[in-house]
Amino acid sequence: MSNPYLIPGPALISFSGGRTSAFMLHEILRAYDGKLPADVVVAFANTGKEREETLRFVHECGSRWGVKIHWLEWRDADVTFEEVGFNSASRNGEPFAALIAKRGFLPNGVMRFCTQELKIRVMRDFCRSLGWTNWTNVIGLRYDEGMRVLKAIDRSESGKDPWRNHMPLAKAKVTVRDVASFWASQPFDLQLQPYEGNCDLCFLKGAGKLKRLIRDNPGMADWWKTMEASTVAKSGAAGRFRKEYSYADLEREVATQPFMPGLLDDEEYDAECGLHCSVDMGDAA
Repeated sequence: MSNPYLIPGPALISFSGGRTSAFMLHEILRAYDGKLPADVVVAFANTGKEREETLRFVHECGSRWGVKIHWLEWRDADVTFEEVGFNSASRNGEPFAALIAKRGFLPNGVMRFCTQELKIRVMRDFCRSLGWTNWTNVIGLRYDEGMRVLKAIDRSESGKDPWRNHMPLAKAKVTVRDVASFWASQPFDLQLQPYEGNCDLCFLKGAGKLKRLIRDNPGMADWWKTMEASTVAKSGAAGRFRKEYSYADLEREVATQPFMPGLLDDEEYDAECGLHCSVDMGDAA
């Protein structure tokens, strides 16, 4: 069987900033004896709401493994992305806030334009800036993420995108236990718990996780409350990422209710922020 980590170029390795996609990058580098071909590149799309721990982890992977990681951010301009770095990367949600201001309403579970614009299309436009018309999109879906793997395969076979998805971890039958075992043996790691995820208070998290994160991180909800309040002021429409509750509601509940440990209530969608969303989404071309 051919080595699934040997990727024919041109190819984009989509690095979410999570442990799974970092493990995938490590294995691809190992397959190439530590040096990627010129037409196989790595990119990380920063929305400005990634955790600082994620940014440090991405930077450390690049530094320790000697691989160039292109840090990309969305811009409301003719050139829809800017290449930044660890020091210059947005940390206060600036790209995300600018996109919301442009749209005039908030993303939600049905219209996840944050992932669509800030990650998928940014990476697409970056690849086109390299002169590519078609390429392989390398994503870190594992063997034990069967439904998402099938969705990614179906998406590729639809021919709607200028790329074809390649999932070397799924082909190598890598599971979450394999990833955990790898990081347990490494001299560094992503300093986040699995339930925390890369995007600090992603609206796809369940209310239980959001409330725990708000309780553990005072002030983390401020940006999300500001986006909801400013959207109401500008449009008069319901300014909520989730129709069931606002972030202000969640913060009030945290302040008035006792902590109930163990109430982590949903599957983690954004531990690999953008990766799982992109598999579930529609057209990006």
